[in-house]
Amino acid sequence: MGRSPAPVGATATLDATPGATIAEAAVAAQVRCALEAVFAAVADTRADTTALLTRVAGQGRRPATVDLAALRPGLHLRLTRQELVSGAGFVAAPGLLGDVPAWLEWWQQGSDGGVRPLLLDLDPAQSAYSDYTHWDWFALPRDTGQRAVAGPYVDYLCSDEYSLTLSAPVHVEGRFVGVAAADVYLRHFEGAVVPLLQRLPGASYLVNARGRVAASADPAHLAGSLTRGPDFAAVLAAARSTRHEDLRLVPCDGVPLVLVTPAD
Repeated sequence: MGRSPAPVGATATLDATPGATIAEAAVAAQVRCALEAVFAAVADTRADTTALLTRVAGQGRRPATVDLAALRPGLHLRLTRQELVSGAGFVAAPGLLGDVPAWLEWWQQGSDGGVRPLLLDLDPAQSAYSDYTHWDWFALPRDTGQRAVAGPYVDYLCSDEYSLTLSAPVHVEGRFVGVAAADVYLRHFEGAVVPLLQRLPGASYLVNARGRVAASADPAHLAGSLTRGPDFAAVLAAARSTRHEDLRLVPCDGVPLVLVTPAD
């Protein structure tokens, strides 16, 4: 998982994003704070899942779907308490469970505020969604061992909403067993961060490690579009601001998004 969030403040922010202006660093810090609340929910799900699967392993048996029911009270609590979280759960690595080939222990909050399970047919013989391992929200944490922000994308699996999925890998006894994750509807995320972007003097936007625009105040870079050119993953790994042609790239310290603004 990523680093623990630093206290929000001018000095801490500027130390974390050298090369950024004060305004850019402040916006990056506020974006970070918005997403850290969601990642905190993901971290709680990961901790609960790790503890549960470790207990099952200690009993000398494979886990089953019935075991994952123990995660539900915590998932329900996160859905009702975290403003940006619209879905939350644990997605098992294929072959982890003894009674099914694949499984999402996933819960969502409806428009009425009620919490309901996601019920999917994951039979590989007839379901288009049976192999979810190639989707960024699963593949990035599995392959990098780090937290990830996937999307925006139309979430046909869960909600048919334009969404972001924040996820983190779950390991038990050194073995990858799946991901803990949370969904954020893009309309909610944009409502939280676009006003921040609009405070900057130039047209600015946020991208994930693969260059997918997560939110934008720049009509030339719409949310969901793909930005090519800079190596955004390298910017996140370096954890410092840099320039690319006429752009400044400012990592949102600790969360895998980059603020892109016109350079002076």
